[in-house]
Amino acid sequence: MNVYYGIQEFQKLENAVVTSGTFDGVHLGHRKILNRLNEIAQQNKGESVVISFYPHPRSVISPDNQIVKLLSTLDEKIELLEDAGVNNLLIIPFTREFSELSSEDFIQKILIQTIGTKTLVIGYDHRFGKNREGGFEYLKENQQNYGFEVEEISRQDIENVGVSSSKIRKALQDGDVPSAAHFLGRNYSLSGVIVKGKQLGRTIGFPTANIQVREIAKLIPSQGVYAVNVYYKNEAFGGMLNIGNRPTVDGTFQTIEVNIFDFEKEIYGENLTVEFLQKIRNEQKFNGLDELKGQIFKDKETCLGII
Repeated sequence: MNVYYGIQEFQKLENAVVTSGTFDGVHLGHRKILNRLNEIAQQNKGESVVISFYPHPRSVISPDNQIVKLLSTLDEKIELLEDAGVNNLLIIPFTREFSELSSEDFIQKILIQTIGTKTLVIGYDHRFGKNREGGFEYLKENQQNYGFEVEEISRQDIENVGVSSSKIRKALQDGDVPSAAHFLGRNYSLSGVIVKGKQLGRTIGFPTANIQVREIAKLIPSQGVYAVNVYYKNEAFGGMLNIGNRPTVDGTFQTIEVNIFDFEKEIYGENLTVEFLQKIRNEQKFNGLDELKGQIFKDKETCLGII
């Protein structure tokens, strides 16, 4: 897949089949659009193009610049779109200036002049341009003037999938990772670098890798203990992961710590990816390390039964 970081990088195509959106998480609803995009491109002997935006538009145009928690980092989204078979990805830096672009300017400057769009595929509720003024009906009425065809993915097709990024975010914030996995079509994951913690896990026989997630917008599931798959240098392991403040040892900030089963390597400074399988309990405060250790033994047995 060709990746372009701005319209100035893009090389205009002869037969571009295009869609646009944030595509956060590249979930099953997005896949419906992408599958149709690729199908048309193959039928017409053209190339599929996804236009996406970074950072998330709502992070820019919200009154207080509140960071939107995302299901996928930019790197993850690129990988997911490539896996979906997209030929070209145009990432447009989303700024306040860009948010003022009218729908007509978006069509002329980006869809026509930059990309050379021949077919545009959009979801039934997709809006674009300043104040979300552009939509399917407007495009359909003017497609002959623009020189490209417009195809809408119907409301029924989208709603039959029954998924949205906001629905997935809520599931993860509720700790319902199986529902999130169902909507995504895969297990939810996060990656980060391993940093040194207080190493208390070693003192009770359960050493943990402390994961520091670099992307502050990445959504972290609700606090608690999870059964997880762990990926390190193309090797897969089982594990149990805790998200929380470690109240038993008077922790003051949230950490993400994973105990990797049958693993003894020192991996400080290296990257790790975890996939969430199931939340097994909420975080709780115990009466000392011995009681905590006893519970962790039970947690491990539970996780081994899930993985």
